[in-house]
Amino acid sequence: MRVVIAGAGSVGRSIARELLRNGHSVLLVDREADGERVSKVPDASWLQADACEIEALSEAGLADCDVVVAATGDDKVNLVLSLLAKTEFGVPRTVARVNNPKNEWMFDEAWGVDVAVSTPRLMTALVEEAVSVGDLVRIFEFQQGRAMMVEMTLPVGSPLSGSRVGDIPFPGDTVLTGIIRDGSPIAPSRDDALEPLDELLFITTPEAEAELESMLSPGHRSPREDDLDEG
Repeated sequence: MRVVIAGAGSVGRSIARELLRNGHSVLLVDREADGERVSKVPDASWLQADACEIEALSEAGLADCDVVVAATGDDKVNLVLSLLAKTEFGVPRTVARVNNPKNEWMFDEAWGVDVAVSTPRLMTALVEEAVSVGDLVRIFEFQQGRAMMVEMTLPVGSPLSGSRVGDIPFPGDTVLTGIIRDGSPIAPSRDDALEPLDELLFITTPEAEAELESMLSPGHRSPREDDLDEG
């Protein structure tokens, strides 16, 4: 897979290293791609350029890449890059970093963003995940298709404790994708039984979220911003 990453700060470089480690081809685009920065990820290709300029993106070969990652520290740049990647170069997938949570609402398909990664939201989710049992926590939202990844630590006393995965009538558009038990990940099969304090990972939709939480932990659901907005 060929990936172009705009923004060679600590975030962009970290992403590049992981992708290179997994055998992918990576080009880093940054206006300050000096020798010092290049030396920190020497196995990547580099282009010193402005990621918002059409000529620079053409030179970067966006038309031939599989994924564009907008990882700069400027939300305006990340939005413009995502839009250009989609509309001018037909890039199949765009991933954009959200720096300011107030701008998160703009990072959708209208701006060419397939996946928006909000560091503040992710950190909040991880904090909540660490301290909450019985609450459904949003880990990640996919802008296209309105799907999201959620997590719950199954509380002691849940009516689903001991149930076989294949026997549980999960809400529509909901898939149990993983179980973390005693620190070890499990790819769930129909014959696996849920146990108290299992960390359950789901792909679901906002419409199914309340039903899923009520099923896993009846009476434990806390109001969300979405509920307050509807009321």
